[in-house]
Amino acid sequence: MFTLVTGTGYTGRRILPLLPEGSVVGISRTPIDAERPVRAFDLDTTTKLPVGLRGAYGVIYTVPPAGEPADARLQRFLPLLTPPPSRFVYISTTGIYGDCGGAAVTELTPANPGNERSARRVAAEALLQDWAGQNRCELVILRAPGIYGPDRLGLERIRAGVPILDEQSAYPGNRIHVDDLARCCVTALADDVPAGVYNVGDGDHRSSTAFTLAVATLAGLPAPPRISREEAERQFSPARMSFLNESRVVDTTKMREVLGVTPRYADPEDGIRASL
Repeated sequence: MFTLVTGTGYTGRRILPLLPEGSVVGISRTPIDAERPVRAFDLDTTTKLPVGLRGAYGVIYTVPPAGEPADARLQRFLPLLTPPPSRFVYISTTGIYGDCGGAAVTELTPANPGNERSARRVAAEALLQDWAGQNRCELVILRAPGIYGPDRLGLERIRAGVPILDEQSAYPGNRIHVDDLARCCVTALADDVPAGVYNVGDGDHRSSTAFTLAVATLAGLPAPPRISREEAERQFSPARMSFLNESRVVDTTKMREVLGVTPRYADPEDGIRASL
């Protein structure tokens, strides 16, 4: 089946080589060097896809939302899919659950976004579900936590001595290595995978503090200074605090048992080593 990978940024470019040569095209705002063909396409301005669509095909969509409250990019993109795809894979975020006080969340947990970023994802999911229903398209939504991997370990912040929360102040964390997320996307294209919503993640819930300390140790860098949550409220940006103030444990049972993906990097230290 032909696949259109929409957005070939950090995750999209890891997806491309996992699909057979000759069966995939990526589209990107700016040209990139990749193992598979990538065509230039600006979702904010262009009104015609740079590739023809025919027969059964799939879409993997990695582009972040733009516009409030609905995703204007997605609204412009969907009418261009003529004929509609047989399957659409969308990367959303576990941020849609909001702050759950450290409780476990499953795919059935109601959305309760605590910031505009996550609210846009909720709106995008709703838009896609309506569109997919009207166009007989099987929709798979992958709700991803923090994505890490090569060049996304926060090494520059560690080298600069940027403080982190002390362990007593830190909440449970959720994350996934970019290569495991790419595998989830490709697996979700298969006809025998049930459509629906899947939480994805490595299943390890160590805090962002513990993760950063592991990165520093494995990279041979000094551990960054640790500060209390009260001090962090004075020093950190509102955007950074919005991440640190939300607490939940993301249940990924459905990813393993229904999607059929067991993370290669279930132990984040293995993922950190591979990323370094």
